Amino acid sequence: MKKVFVLGLEPFNLSLLEKFEKEDDVEYHEGLSCEESVNISDTFKLMDMVRLVEQRMDEYGPADAILNYWDFPNSCIGPLLCKRNGLPGPSLEAVAALEHKLWARHAIDRVAPEASTEFCALDPFGGRARDQVKIDYPFWVKPFVSHSSYLGFKIENEEQLEDAMEIIRDGIGMFGKPFDEFLQHVELPDEIEGIGGMHCIAEKSIAADAQVTLEGYVFEGDCVCYGAVDSVREGGVGSSFSRYEYPSRLPEGVIERMKDITARVLAEVGYDNAPFNAEFFYDEETDRISILEINTRLSKSHGPLFQDVDGVSHQKIGLDLALGHRPHFPHRNGDWPSAAKFMLRLFQDAQVKRVPSATEIHHMQTRYPEAMVQVLVEEGQRLSHLAFQDSYSFELADIFIGGRSKEELTEKYADIMDNLPFTVDLTAPVPR
Repeated sequence: MKKVFVLGLEPFNLSLLEKFEKEDDVEYHEGLSCEESVNISDTFKLMDMVRLVEQRMDEYGPADAILNYWDFPNSCIGPLLCKRNGLPGPSLEAVAALEHKLWARHAIDRVAPEASTEFCALDPFGGRARDQVKIDYPFWVKPFVSHSSYLGFKIENEEQLEDAMEIIRDGIGMFGKPFDEFLQHVELPDEIEGIGGMHCIAEKSIAADAQVTLEGYVFEGDCVCYGAVDSVREGGVGSSFSRYEYPSRLPEGVIERMKDITARVLAEVGYDNAPFNAEFFYDEETDRISILEINTRLSKSHGPLFQDVDGVSHQKIGLDLALGHRPHFPHRNGDWPSAAKFMLRLFQDAQVKRVPSATEIHHMQTRYPEAMVQVLVEEGQRLSHLAFQDSYSFELADIFIGGRSKEELTEKYADIMDNLPFTVDLTAPVPR
């Protein structure tokens, strides 16, 4: 039986992975828990986490594979473990080239300039921020490495820029310093020498009607995209995701062009033997495609959607690659032609007074057996105390649904929320 060590292992995704245990003759072990590597509340050293996983591998192994589906730091811990222990995985240089947003932008500029945008590096601890940014408003500022849009800000004037810099200076070290540890393991190109985890990237805002994510993998140089998922945003600056819908509504010709751009960028940085997801914008009026970023992992948020539509969660692809196998994935073998993940959000601070009970969730699932619910908050919790939210909203729950059409998905979600009580106090004082 093969032993697979999972980074950030938690019950929701374990329930998806367990479906493959018998078929693939595997057993899962906790490489790192969510508390240790995702819901991080204090500063940490990247190599301490790597050594902790290796201690567990020595105790419960030997390991046959390392599996990850999270952003940084797990997105870098996984490849380091594979490199140090001779397990299948991408090269550290390729991972660094995609994780380091400035390095990635230079690669995109070289091989897909038609899909790039204006960008520049920004040192939040350097001189006046506006003097460093040679881009007209509006633009986005974010650290080179982060997750869940943490410390990402849309900037429309200098006051907003200075406010963002103050917040970023206070929080960037959480991930920036460990990312610099990772960069010590690779040779940096001249264009980014000395520009590391404590820096930000400024990118020109992109006008677009649609955002879509390609899920795919590279195996022995063969780049395969097996699904496209629409990302629908909401909120005052359009920065917060309200739902993901699969399959995408974009024309196949547009998606094929996105696949070509993705393959060019991944070949340029030498990314191989690992999953990815590539985020794009599309403007129908101009027919312009713009690439946002390529992540060195599959999106765990899309797993139940693939299960509903294709019959299997794409966690199976991540597992195959981690074991060194070429993935084989079904197409449209699921119970539903469409599926969505809805994110229940609030755009102001509040205190959680009540969340649905397990009994209430179970009762809802007797009506919608395919529905899956993740409650992300607890009673009594202050939303502003949640870790790693985007800069404009708070996420209370995720609801996964299958349906016969996009319209039916929306109707199901509305009915589910009518029967899953969330109560918040918008006037509750901030606890001392």
